[in-house]
Amino acid sequence: QVQLVESGGGLVQPGGSLRLSCAASGFTFSRYAMSWYRQAPGKERELVAKITSVGGSTNYADSVKGRFTISRDNAKNTVYLQMNSLKLEDTAVYYCNAVFNRDYAPPVDYWGQGTQVTVSS
Repeated sequence: QVQLVESGGGLVQPGGSLRLSCAASGFTFSRYAMSWYRQAPGKERELVAKITSVGGSTNYADSVKGRFTISRDNAKNTVYLQMNSLKLEDTAVYYCNAVFNRDYAPPVDYWGQGTQVTVSS
C-alpha cells in the first residue's frame, strides 16, 4: 500500500522557520522524483519545489527561491522541505508528491494528504 505521510506543519510567525517531512512507503522511493506543492484558500495548487530521483537536482518556484530548501534521504524514504524566512503568503496546505516517469506509459503519481502551514503574527 502506497503512503505519503506529511508532517511538520503548524503555526509560525512571519520570519520563522518550519521543516516539513514526507515519509514514503509502498514503492521504490529512490526511483521517484519528489515534489512539494501547496494550495492556499481560493487558489490553485502550485509547485513549490522539486528534487529529481537521480542526482538530486532541485528547482524552486520563484516565490520561495533562497528561502526554501528541498532535500531527500533515500535511506529513510523521506523528503524534506526546510522553510525559512516565512511570509504571510506562504500560508497554505502543503502536499507531498511522488512521480515516476515511464517510457510509453503515463507517469505513476502519488499524493500525500497534506499538512497545514499557517504564517501569522
